[in-house]
Amino acid sequence: MSERTSYVAANWKMNKAIEEAEAFLGAFLPKRAEDGPEVVICPSYLALKATVELCAQSRARVAAQNMHEQDGGAFTGEVSAPMLHEIGVDAVVLGHSERRQYFNETDEALARKVPAALAAGLEPILCVGETEKQRDADETEAVLSQQVSTDLAAVETAQLDRLVIAYEPVWAIGTGRTATPEQAQEAVLSIRELVRSRDQSAAERIRIVYGGSMKPENAAELIAQPDIDGGLVGGASLDPDDFAAIVAAA
Repeated sequence: MSERTSYVAANWKMNKAIEEAEAFLGAFLPKRAEDGPEVVICPSYLALKATVELCAQSRARVAAQNMHEQDGGAFTGEVSAPMLHEIGVDAVVLGHSERRQYFNETDEALARKVPAALAAGLEPILCVGETEKQRDADETEAVLSQQVSTDLAAVETAQLDRLVIAYEPVWAIGTGRTATPEQAQEAVLSIRELVRSRDQSAAERIRIVYGGSMKPENAAELIAQPDIDGGLVGGASLDPDDFAAIVAAA
């Protein structure tokens, strides 16, 4: 049995300003058991500081949803890793499928962002995954190999297990199609084998979670798969009871 600690992150996307974040945490944190999986809350930039303050007395940690690759400079509207670290943020989501799709984030940019996050003391939550077109063309392994190898190219082998990787089957998000636990396990194992090609020990320690429409109804079966270490939860993380049920399933 794996000794990896389960990891469940709530990605609120562009939802919940400060008051809503406070209300959610007021309802969710008392339900949070003292033991169990590692829990990470990923609020909007606006709610980051309030979330950090409210989570400070709990075991929940806080992640931003994006960051710039540079520490500072003439990048209007951007936020750097050192800025996030300064206010107590622990981690950062990088390469989410929505960032790739709507904001043209490339693997080459992620190859710079991931080591920048590590250098600032942040835990990168790197998202990878194939689209519906790529899945139907039987290109899943090729896409994952391209993303993982490029995104982690500048990460030192000794730092690989400081990351979390989230497998996002883009074809199973908001499309009406659902990844079976077996399909999710197959893809996550493929990612673990890609890490193993760099370092055997890191492959056993790195946590790889599932990010494709995890809900209370399917969380336990997904997380029961041998290589799936938890979830990056989207819509279901907006409700404190639903999110608490997913955490309990992990």
